[in-house]
Amino acid sequence: MLKLTQTFDVQTDIISSIIAKEETVRRSKDCAGVADTRILNVEKDGGIVYSWRGASGTTRVGKYDPHTKQNKLLYTFDKQVSISSCSLNKEETLLAVSLTQSTQGREESYKPASKCLTLLIEIHPINNTKVLKAVDCRVKVQFLYPDFLRNTALESHLLLAAEDGYVDQYHIPLVKQEGYRVVMQNSERLVRDRVAEEFCWAQWDSGPQRLFYLTCRKKHTLKCVQFFPDRNFETLFELPLELPSNPFTSVRFVNFGHDHYQEQPNEELKLVVFTDRTGTMCVCYSHPLYRHKDSTYTIAFVHKGFSKTYTVALEQTAISASTANLRPLFIHLGYYIVVYLAGHFLHLINCRQQDLLCHSLFLSGADACVDALGADSIVVNVPSRRLLDIQNGRIYTTDLSHDFLLQLLSSSRPEAQRLAALHCMLVHLGPDQDLEQKIINWISENVMSFNAFDQIQEFILASLYRICYQQSLSLDKVMPYSSVFEKKELPVALTAIPGVKCTPELLAQPVIKGKGRSLQGYWEELQWIIERMKYFEAVPNPRYRTTQIKSDWTKLQAALNSEKKKSFNHLRYLEENTKKVLSMVDTWRLDKRVVPLFQEEDQQQRVLVGLMVDKLREHLNRHLPRLGKKKIDMLVLNYVAKLLELVRHMLESVWLKLKLGPTVLCLKQQGSSEDWAMFHVMCRILEATEGLCLPLPPGYSTLLTVLGVRCLPRHTFLQHVDHGFLKLTEPFVSRLMTDLDNSDGNEELKFSVLKRLPECIEQRVCQLWDHPISSACISREYVRTRLEKYTKTRGSVQLDRDKTCFRPEFLPLTYLASMLSDMEMQAANPFEEQENVDARFVEETALKQTMIKLGLEHK
Repeated sequence: MLKLTQTFDVQTDIISSIIAKEETVRRSKDCAGVADTRILNVEKDGGIVYSWRGASGTTRVGKYDPHTKQNKLLYTFDKQVSISSCSLNKEETLLAVSLTQSTQGREESYKPASKCLTLLIEIHPINNTKVLKAVDCRVKVQFLYPDFLRNTALESHLLLAAEDGYVDQYHIPLVKQEGYRVVMQNSERLVRDRVAEEFCWAQWDSGPQRLFYLTCRKKHTLKCVQFFPDRNFETLFELPLELPSNPFTSVRFVNFGHDHYQEQPNEELKLVVFTDRTGTMCVCYSHPLYRHKDSTYTIAFVHKGFSKTYTVALEQTAISASTANLRPLFIHLGYYIVVYLAGHFLHLINCRQQDLLCHSLFLSGADACVDALGADSIVVNVPSRRLLDIQNGRIYTTDLSHDFLLQLLSSSRPEAQRLAALHCMLVHLGPDQDLEQKIINWISENVMSFNAFDQIQEFILASLYRICYQQSLSLDKVMPYSSVFEKKELPVALTAIPGVKCTPELLAQPVIKGKGRSLQGYWEELQWIIERMKYFEAVPNPRYRTTQIKSDWTKLQAALNSEKKKSFNHLRYLEENTKKVLSMVDTWRLDKRVVPLFQEEDQQQRVLVGLMVDKLREHLNRHLPRLGKKKIDMLVLNYVAKLLELVRHMLESVWLKLKLGPTVLCLKQQGSSEDWAMFHVMCRILEATEGLCLPLPPGYSTLLTVLGVRCLPRHTFLQHVDHGFLKLTEPFVSRLMTDLDNSDGNEELKFSVLKRLPECIEQRVCQLWDHPISSACISREYVRTRLEKYTKTRGSVQLDRDKTCFRPEFLPLTYLASMLSDMEMQAANPFEEQENVDARFVEETALKQTMIKLGLEHK
């Protein structure tokens, strides 16, 4: 499930390089004593600070640059020392180290009466060493790394965190000497500021340069200090937390490097904070273990305003007496948080969508195994969302396995797992064309809807959610992301996880301090999100549901069928929305189209496209005005255009998989098994989109009806038409009239189709059929139109018996023929471009029509 990619190995990247260099320098093999290589810290720029002990009894500190793959010696202690904390400044001119007393009984160069000695060393050039602290508690050191680049370093800033419960910031002024030497200026009087005090836990986030710490005065309060490039800092965040009493036996430090000389008790609470640039903040902590029966951990979703406590029953057969670590490991993947307990379970928690447990993924047994991490591995988080295996000296990047997630879609898996895996691949791992193609293939092979959810609806909504969720965290509450909320009752399979108990609780209201510049970026977004959460709790139905437009769509369908639709201004407004959407779709893969879509005017679908744009834009403007009308308008147009493109992409993928060609559109041939498979998939897509009241690309209805008439028995086809499942579009009927001959079966089908057509379409397509009945319709309409115009103009007709071929004694027909001849001189002949018109039949029909008009049909 969890895929770890090794990016660093202390054996190959450091030790091999050290041995090669020492062999070159010493020209001997006695350098085999190089040992005890330990990773001390990983800086913000990715540089790895490490130490090792050489054969000569020295302790050396070096840096590995992951970009150049080069190692650099920073400093050498002339005797063996125990380094518990170390940090290198950005300019690589200063090194801060904390030394602890050794327990090995060896003589060391620094062995004061105090337990810990903290030094500030000039290393480039090597100039002097300053003692910062000599205390009886452990001390952590960490240089700040400003975000902006500067050619000349005028000052470095160092954090010094003591186990006594305080953090100081040292301002170290630098000066350039002899044009290139950068040394400390007035190192005897360094200015320092007190950053935090009276805390029991502290965490350093090197990326955004933040310090989180936990105070335990009256109640537990989580605070955050933001450091700025101009040496200033400010406490911007406070959050009361409900934690167990006395959670730590001593002060704990997170992300201050790793202390190889200090062990953390297994029974203590494990706490870590994860933030993301989109505005999320999750506080994760494990509860103390009781009798090794259950594992309990809590995720506080600060951006959501609540926390969830999960209790997992552990299998006693998997718990051995020698198990050293029963505290879960928390891993941040951005959209997800992984809670991993080796040998027991892996919980992939969705930190954006927490309405249902089924959008998170819980695995146990063999499914939860991560080969690179053993049960006794000591693993810590390092910058850039990587993991450091302390014991093996390896660093990994973390991701989710595509292949394993695809396996979770199999029919043998619970539906909750299938839904969670599908969302994970579409939202977190997308966009990935190969992965998306595999999902479409899976849908085409499992086209029927599942009991708990519709996989086509989930594919569409999750893919659409992916294009907008990174723009603003507030969109999580207003944009649709799953179709299960459209159900009247949620299936039981999606509301619980077997073996996992979930207890939600409301969080105390966080306090965000600061104004102006200090609240820019992440803090501004988090403050906005927290304020909107209050608003969303107060207003009904803040999430947009596609089915909300059904009533408006029904009214518009009635308007489309009325004669007054041309005067309906709203339709023209919706058409403008549709044109904007289709103009965006037309620019995508125009030269690679396979399926014949977007090639005809589909009035109903065009109106539905425009309606969806209008309603979604109105919804976002009402609930998220901060985004701005221009951004909302572009977001909505992209959203609807992507919807049409998704349907086209699904059809195209299945079309190519079945190896279909242009012959699909030929009505003279019976449908093949491939045509039937395509028809089945298209029917399911139609069912899924109609269930959500989503538009389809223009031309979809025509293609589906063409496949229907080829694959279905005639009576079944007409039943589908009568129930409104298949649409008799004008392009389809035109193709039907021209492609099929006038055999008895085809003639019956054409008559059945014609009588189901609206009158306006019937009059247009009737002219395409070479049949007496169509000729009768044409002549009848022609005579009616001409007589109506003649009645309005009240023109006179002069009889010229020499120019008529009718008998003069039958005056009515002679009069009609003369009148039509006279009017034809002033009107275009509708038969000029028509072939195979029975002129004799037209004359007889005109005579019959005249007799009816004169009331002579019964005489």
